Amino acid sequence: MPTSFFATARSTLLLAALALSAAPEATASAQPAQPAQAAQAAQAAPLATVPAVDIARYAGLWYEIAAIPMWFQRNCIGDTTARYTPNPDGTIDVLNRCRTGEGTNEAHGLARIVDTQSNARLEVSFFSVLGWRPVWGDYWIIALAPDYSWAVVGGPERRHGWILARTPELETATLATIHQRLEELGYDPASFVPTAQQAAPR
Repeated sequence: MPTSFFATARSTLLLAALALSAAPEATASAQPAQPAQAAQAAQAAPLATVPAVDIARYAGLWYEIAAIPMWFQRNCIGDTTARYTPNPDGTIDVLNRCRTGEGTNEAHGLARIVDTQSNARLEVSFFSVLGWRPVWGDYWIIALAPDYSWAVVGGPERRHGWILARTPELETATLATIHQRLEELGYDPASFVPTAQQAAPR
């Protein structure tokens, strides 16, 4: 049989082997990165809130467990809390406190319910001029424990967020559940910085 036949056969087998060996790599590279795709899809979707909030149960003292750093909390170094007190007219008094290098800082505000069907979308104002409040910020309850032991608050643009709890600390498993929910909602859990708490009721 001619030598050229064997040379051609060897070349054909070599090319076939190379093609087979490259196929898995090509297939793998063609597969999209599922976690990255899921994160992008979550970030692109409108931020969802919880379906319903019982304001009477939500009221009271909350400890800040972690938060996306915001300029208005830049002087806070720990022991950050929020206390919500419902008013007869449907608004909610807000008292935020935190420990600073010089003592305790307090901020008094007012919250109003925007979505009265769910009570999960609110606005908060900490600035008043003779009773007029020109500036309001979004306060959306985007995750909430069935027993109201913890909650996550955010806004439609995902630029701010707070993890709150009824106790100064949360168990690791509970935090893992919250972080998973944050990812599903399009947040980066790593952007939430833990808040130092001294476990003293306030």
